Amino acid sequence: MKKMSFRFLLPVLAIVALAACNNEEVKTTAETKEPALKEESITYTGDSITMNGFVVYDENIEGARPAVLIVPEWWGLNDYAMMRARELAKLGYIALAMDMYGNGKVADNPDSAGAAAGPFYQNPQMAKTRMEAAIAKLKSYPQTDGTNIAAIGYCFGGAMVLNTARMGLDVKGVVSFHGNLVGTPLNKDLLKAKILVCHGAADPFVPAAEVATFKQQMDSTGITYTFKEYADAVHAFTNPNATAMGEKFKIPIKYNAAADTASWKDMKEFFTSLFQQQ
Repeated sequence: MKKMSFRFLLPVLAIVALAACNNEEVKTTAETKEPALKEESITYTGDSITMNGFVVYDENIEGARPAVLIVPEWWGLNDYAMMRARELAKLGYIALAMDMYGNGKVADNPDSAGAAAGPFYQNPQMAKTRMEAAIAKLKSYPQTDGTNIAAIGYCFGGAMVLNTARMGLDVKGVVSFHGNLVGTPLNKDLLKAKILVCHGAADPFVPAAEVATFKQQMDSTGITYTFKEYADAVHAFTNPNATAMGEKFKIPIKYNAAADTASWKDMKEFFTSLFQQQ
């Protein structure tokens, strides 16, 4: 009799096991669903000019999520900045790669890039005003959690996020990738953002003396910050196009895959901590 009962139980157990497997498959599929990136090329007005922008987010994510503003290298809003926006969207953020120069202006050589970037070093308020306009546009999206916004920048953009953070830019955190470190005066009472610096240890544009000055300024005011340094990395180490551009224009910039990977990981960990803080 016991044997007969076990035989009748076998089909039932098989059905239960199959259902469990199917449920697990559905769950796994949902958890590993590929991002559905929504991309928008936009225009908006700020600082009395028309600025372009590139917004991207994952449509598979419901509701508001943290947002990241991207300030490009001195070349302007190009494919590299947009690639970074896509990578941030894949991480679950809404990202806006901004047009600092206005009217979609991009540079294709160091002379024109330097001419375009120079006024923002001389007048950092102009950079802050334009970044605030980009942030306001970012906040207009229902996908944006307006209480959780960060800004990242590359080279020129890295310098701009640090300069404007010291001026009181209203973001939760900033990340500078191979940017200049010393610029606007540091006022602890104005600073709202947490700071992560991702620096190439062999960067000739940001020498050891500038690194020491930056750290001294931060330490003397008791500000908590994170400074990451990557061995053998020079200027523009995150940009895969940097090596070719450096060779073309005879300037000391070069891609470093190890430093690129490490700095992106450091940024992700920084954001995880940053956006969990309430």
